[in-house]
Amino acid sequence: MTGAPMTGGEDPELTAARAWLATRADFFEARRPVLLARAPGRLDVMGGIADYSGSLVLELPLGAATWAAVQAQDAPVLVIESDAGEGRIKIPLEDIVPAAPLPLGEAHKRLTRDPARAWAAYVAGALVVMQHAFGHRPRHGIKLLVRSDVPIGKGVSSSAALEVAVFEALSALAGLPLDERALALAAQAVENAIVGAPCGVMDQMTAASGRSGHLLEILCQPAEIVGHLPVPRRLELFGIDSGIRHAVSGADYGSVRAAAFMGYRIVADAAGLGVQALAPGRVAVDDPLFGGYLANVPVAAWRAPFRDAVPERLSGRDFLARFAGSTDTATTIDPDRVYAVRAATEHPVLEHDRVRRFRALLAGGAASQDERTELGALMYESHASYSACGLGSRGTDRLVELCREAGAAEGIYGAKITGGGSGGTVAVLAAAGQRPVVEAIARQYAHEAGREAAIFAGSSSGSRAFGVREIVIGDAGNVDSG
Repeated sequence: MTGAPMTGGEDPELTAARAWLATRADFFEARRPVLLARAPGRLDVMGGIADYSGSLVLELPLGAATWAAVQAQDAPVLVIESDAGEGRIKIPLEDIVPAAPLPLGEAHKRLTRDPARAWAAYVAGALVVMQHAFGHRPRHGIKLLVRSDVPIGKGVSSSAALEVAVFEALSALAGLPLDERALALAAQAVENAIVGAPCGVMDQMTAASGRSGHLLEILCQPAEIVGHLPVPRRLELFGIDSGIRHAVSGADYGSVRAAAFMGYRIVADAAGLGVQALAPGRVAVDDPLFGGYLANVPVAAWRAPFRDAVPERLSGRDFLARFAGSTDTATTIDPDRVYAVRAATEHPVLEHDRVRRFRALLAGGAASQDERTELGALMYESHASYSACGLGSRGTDRLVELCREAGAAEGIYGAKITGGGSGGTVAVLAAAGQRPVVEAIARQYAHEAGREAAIFAGSSSGSRAFGVREIVIGDAGNVDSG
């Protein structure tokens, strides 16, 4: 199997993983190879919810990661267990990957109808997507064990870490070679089509392709890696958990995404672009101007003439009556809902511009205090834009306020809510060595809010850098590399 080369002794992460598997040797059949994959969580530094609108995004892979260990078995059953204590789940393969592929909507219903077992959709969904996208149907049963150090509901992409680690391991077991882009898009399809969360692709790309100590630069059109931008040594990035649970599947995130695509449809109409109806609520736009992405609308053109063409608020019913539908395949326009269309449309247009300016400053080293202050100002602008879209929260607003109060004099340059918003984690840009100040901010917040405020720090590379390692568990539970 593939794996990162070893120099100067075994990889410490592999040593830790072997120790973990030794404690769970009873789950696997002795002497039959186990394939091990690993994918990290991420800190969304800039870009966030503009990913589904084609923005450039900058993502830091975290040190915390999720592990997936898989083994073939004779019984035609998928057996899943998580070290988080959700219990063991057994799914007959015929129920999810029959000879004729299940419609994705039916797979979603089968795997999510029981809330207590719905987490298994992240794992079993990989087999469904593998059959649909690559024509692969397992010829044997599978055992899959998961362990995650990426906290759930904190806005640091625990779901993408799980999806990528699982897909990495299962595709290796299937002998299915995937490049990193195909891996990320397939993992995203699990979350969109099977789990039912309308996320963009930046999280899965970071979990697969991130590089330790670097910001992964992704142009989400739909998933193009631009480069790996090193974090200057004079700067450090942290995450502070607000203690407010974030869920990308929540109604707020989905409605903001739907509103952004409504806005794109209205901009296309104002620009005189050709439109074709595909199905109820769904259209295609012939778009040689913006390539189908709001992020490609120039800021000047947005401010005049397009901004005035997009209403501040619009009901789904009025939108559908006038514009027939949107181009988004991951959301549905609710006729009975009123959407904040203008703010959701404006965010990706301006965020794409902010991210490009942020990237240019970092690439130049951000050597001066003025440049570092400008980096922080761009983060504060991004945070305010989230709030305008309706994705803020009292806790994350307070954390950002505390960072602003500390200011550059304390080595705190900027902060913003991350990922899908509505709680979760705040990203903080600080001078190197200023963790004590970040810890003081977290303590003050925890005292005021009565909630824990964990700090995320450190970085590690994505699943492709780790590779897939073959492990053999002996009769006595001893674990050896294959």
